[in-house]
Amino acid sequence: MENAFMVVHGCSSTSTSPAASCTRTGRRAHKRLDSDEPVAKCPRLRLSEATAGDPAVLSPSPGCPASGGPPRSPPAPQGPSRIGRFLLLPLAERAGLHSALDTDTGEELLCKVFDMGQYQEKIRAYSMLPRHRNVAQIKDIVLGERKAYVFQEKDYGDMHTFVKSCKRVPEEQATKLFFQVASAVTHCHQAGIVLGDLKLRKFVFSDEKRTHLKLEGLEDCHILTGEGDSVSDTHGCPAYISPEILSGGGSYSGKQADAWSLGVMLYTMLVGRYPFHDPDPATLFSKIRRGVFCLPDGLSLRARCLLRSLLRREPSERLTAAEVLIHPWFHSSTRDVDSPEQDVGSAEQMVPQVAVELDEQLFC
Repeated sequence: MENAFMVVHGCSSTSTSPAASCTRTGRRAHKRLDSDEPVAKCPRLRLSEATAGDPAVLSPSPGCPASGGPPRSPPAPQGPSRIGRFLLLPLAERAGLHSALDTDTGEELLCKVFDMGQYQEKIRAYSMLPRHRNVAQIKDIVLGERKAYVFQEKDYGDMHTFVKSCKRVPEEQATKLFFQVASAVTHCHQAGIVLGDLKLRKFVFSDEKRTHLKLEGLEDCHILTGEGDSVSDTHGCPAYISPEILSGGGSYSGKQADAWSLGVMLYTMLVGRYPFHDPDPATLFSKIRRGVFCLPDGLSLRARCLLRSLLRREPSERLTAAEVLIHPWFHSSTRDVDSPEQDVGSAEQMVPQVAVELDEQLFC
C-alpha cells in the first residue's frame, strides 16, 4: 500500500470527515501517486429432498471444516489504509477486494488492487464494452508506482452468498434475477467478450433489496479477435467447467462454454446445490464429462426445458446466451409444475449421492 503520495491532475489529497450518505461522483479519472510501494432417466427427487443432507449444497455442515482438515483460524484483521482521498479496508470474505470510502463525498465504493504492469490489460475490456445496466463500471482509478487502485460502485453481496443463505431461489424470483445474468452475458458476447470464469460469485447486487444484479468484473475475460470465439484457456472454477474443456482437445467455443456455466448457475439457484459434485477433482470431472445430473420434482416444465437446453454435453446443441433471453420460462404467467406421474424419459438426469462433506475449495 502507498503510504507517501502526491495526487496530481487537480485532485486534492485533503481529507474530510467521512460522511454517512452515499452520493455519486463524476466521470472516472486516472490519478497518479508519486510513490508506492447423453442423458438418463432417474428416480424422482423432490426439492425438499434436494438439499437435505446433500453433499453438493453450497455450505458445509455446521462446525465441520470445509477442507476436512483442522479448523482454520480467521485471518488477523487489518486496519484501514489511505490512498489519496480514499480510505481502504480489506474485505475478509472477498479476497483481493477492499471497501473504500471517498472522504471528500462520503461515497462508499469497492476497490480492486492490481500490479502496475497488469492493470491496463486487466481493465481493457471495460473500455471496449458499451455501458449496460447489468455490468459494473469503473468510477475512478488511482495509480501508484507499483499498484493501481480501481474503484467501482459499492455492492450488497454476491449471488453465491445469496443462494447459500436462502438455500434455493423460488422460480418467480429466479426468472427476474437470471434474466439479468443472461442479459449481461449476452451483452458481453455481442461485444466480442467471452467471460470464461463465469459463476455465481461474479454477479453482485447493486441494491439493498437485492433485486438488481450486475456483473462485477471483467478482469478474467477473453477479448475475441476476428469472427470466431475459439479460446484455449482452462482457468475456471471446477464446479462450472464444461465437458469440452475437460476433453483436452485444445481450443473450444468460449461462448458455448459460457452457456454451460449459465446452466450450472441456474441449476444452483433453483435447486440449491451444484448439478455436479465430488470432493475429488478427478471424480468430479468424470461426472461433468458424462453430463449426468438430476432434476428434482417441483421445477416447472419450462425451467426443466431451459436447464436441459444449457447443460448439454454437445456444445453446439446448447442455447446461446441471446437465445436464453427469449425462452418461454421468463414469460410464464403460471407455474407449470411437473407432476410425478409425467414421464420425462431420457431427458431426466441424475448425479450419484456421495456421503462426504463439501470441499469449499472446489466450489468458488
